[in-house]
Amino acid sequence: VQLQASGGGLVLPGGSLRLSCAASGSIFSINAMGWYRQAPGKQRELVATITRGGTTNYADSAKGRFTISRDNAKNTVYLQMNSLKPQDTAVYYCNAVPPIAQYWGQGTQVTVSS
Repeated sequence: VQLQASGGGLVLPGGSLRLSCAASGSIFSINAMGWYRQAPGKQRELVATITRGGTTNYADSAKGRFTISRDNAKNTVYLQMNSLKPQDTAVYYCNAVPPIAQYWGQGTQVTVSS
């Protein structure tokens, strides 16, 4: 399975973006999928998780602002990000939770700046 993240870009503080993660194969068998991010000079962190059944979990920094969802039929995971802050600037990746090394893709850059 290859995971391709897209939808990033430059956005003003307070703005919104919707990220998509398209899998080349079925993700139905993967119980938990997640969005991760890595800011310059920082370790990669898990931002949001969704199980096959739709249970979600968020990092404190994302609670109330980000929403993760998945469409198993389309093999796609989404991350709706609202009220974006400069500290959300990072490269965003999707992967299984826990991550599978060979599933890391290029990620998509999100830059929040005025």
